[in-house]
Amino acid sequence: MPSRLMSSLFFSSSKTLSSWSSFPSSKTLSSLSSFPSSPIPSTRILKFSETMMEENIENAESIISKWDPNSSSYKGTSLFHHNRKDAKEFLKSVKELRRAMHFLISENSTSEKLILAQNLMQIAMKRLEKEFYQILSENRDHLDPESVSGRSSGGGSSNSDDEDQTQYKDKLEIAGDSITEVGSVLALAMTDLKSIAECMISLGYGKECVKIYKIIRKSIVEEGLYHLGIEKFRSSQIHKMNREDLEHIIKKWINVTKIAVKTLFSGERVLCDHVFSASEKIRESCFSGITKEGAFSLFRFPELITKSKHSQEKVFQLLELYEAVFELKPEIEFIFNSESTTVVQLQALSSLLKLGDSIRTILSEFESTIQKDSSRTPVFGGGIHPLTLSAMDFISSLADYSGILSSIIVDNPQAGPSPLPESYFESPTSGNGSTPAVSVHLAWLILVLLCKLDTKAALYKDVSLSYLFLANNLHFIVEKAWTKVFSCFPEKNTLAITPEMAKECFRRFNVAFEEAHRKQTSWVVQDGKLRDQLKVSIAKKLVPEYQEFYDTYLVMLIGEKNLELLVRFSPDDLGNYLSDLFHGTSTSGSTSSSSLLQSRGCLPR
Repeated sequence: MPSRLMSSLFFSSSKTLSSWSSFPSSKTLSSLSSFPSSPIPSTRILKFSETMMEENIENAESIISKWDPNSSSYKGTSLFHHNRKDAKEFLKSVKELRRAMHFLISENSTSEKLILAQNLMQIAMKRLEKEFYQILSENRDHLDPESVSGRSSGGGSSNSDDEDQTQYKDKLEIAGDSITEVGSVLALAMTDLKSIAECMISLGYGKECVKIYKIIRKSIVEEGLYHLGIEKFRSSQIHKMNREDLEHIIKKWINVTKIAVKTLFSGERVLCDHVFSASEKIRESCFSGITKEGAFSLFRFPELITKSKHSQEKVFQLLELYEAVFELKPEIEFIFNSESTTVVQLQALSSLLKLGDSIRTILSEFESTIQKDSSRTPVFGGGIHPLTLSAMDFISSLADYSGILSSIIVDNPQAGPSPLPESYFESPTSGNGSTPAVSVHLAWLILVLLCKLDTKAALYKDVSLSYLFLANNLHFIVEKAWTKVFSCFPEKNTLAITPEMAKECFRRFNVAFEEAHRKQTSWVVQDGKLRDQLKVSIAKKLVPEYQEFYDTYLVMLIGEKNLELLVRFSPDDLGNYLSDLFHGTSTSGSTSSSSLLQSRGCLPR
């Protein structure tokens, strides 16, 4: 008798051996103990047990041989699709066959029944191998990762930012418990795959099972990535792309990566964990073999982007990439949480770190560009300097990414003591009383610009014209600082705004308006006419916009509890609040505008 099957069957694990040690059965012993006569000799009990085991082999033969893959009877028929009762009996007979073989090899290794049992076991394994392949192949559509991942959490994402690993595993168990739902093709397929895998692994045929699973499931994952439009790029290819093509590819990558993580990889993790729940080592090996290559290549893309040439405009693409990877980081860590897939986690983290470094480098280069601007031609008539236009457009756009930008800046705060008064950074403050890192950084960039404009003003021979130049440029900067407030209003062409969306717009407006108001009440514009012109300019733009928004959406919220806390300002209130600006009345404001205008060289030139 070939030794391969015997060794794999009987010496694979202590757990397997312990499950075979209960012979004869309790039922048999109970029936034997009912005899009132003298004790039965142990040899007689042994002979009885041997006979029973041989009968088990014969019973198994009648079931297993019928489903011999080489026989003509059911050659093209699927056991699990033909009759589920037959499938259950088949698996049961395999277990009984294993039990009988163990007994005979221990007590009577010369039994002729062992040869029959070995042949039957080989037939059974070939049948189960074929069934495993058929179920995986014929249910490709039903076992797609999106469907499987949906089962893990009732149709939603399998993880959220505040979920821990225990909760994630609980969801997998819930998914496993729920797959016995009658009439569900997906449920039956997952159940059958798990039953076959457990049977084959316990009998030492795990490699055959795993090989089939890896080949089919890897092809599904690769096909899924292909249909999502994910391509493999080299640094040289990215370096040659023009701006429009690169922007298109980055946006596409962000969209498809979210789908890949939340459905493709998440679904594959759920299916793999369920089918191979009996062996952690096997399921991790399977999942790694199926997903590691594709996932590694996917998360390497942002790092390749950072290796191409940096430019000021590129920072927004890098910010969007950073935000996408940062938001997916918890799910990546949950899904690729084994030692065999650590390389995927590390690649995602490496891309995140490289993106952060590139963004900080571009911001530093932007600051340096302002300070090094050497143009010496005064703007005609004291108008707005081109540097002011380009710098404020860039800074205003950066403010749109303030949320994710804070996490990037806070990892590498500005080194060295600041030459500015601490009061410049006191407003606005966050809920814990500290100044948000992004506010400090953007305020610093604006001050760098103001100081550079101060040097530009010195180019005018007429002192009055130099102050008009500063006033015009300051006016432009102040108006740009209200961009965040205007962005709280919904788009004009928005067709449908729900009450919840309207509430969110009011909340955002309250925060943005109070922040801008608090900061600019601390600023001082000494000239009364200029001060009034600034306030009127802001009011003409802000009040009508808010009036339209207020009249349109307030009616949706009538009847809401604590409405006065939600809608804090009426259109008339805004005018009163704006009248406070530029008088230097706030106790938590920044350095006054007049001191900046009069400093003449507040930074080294």
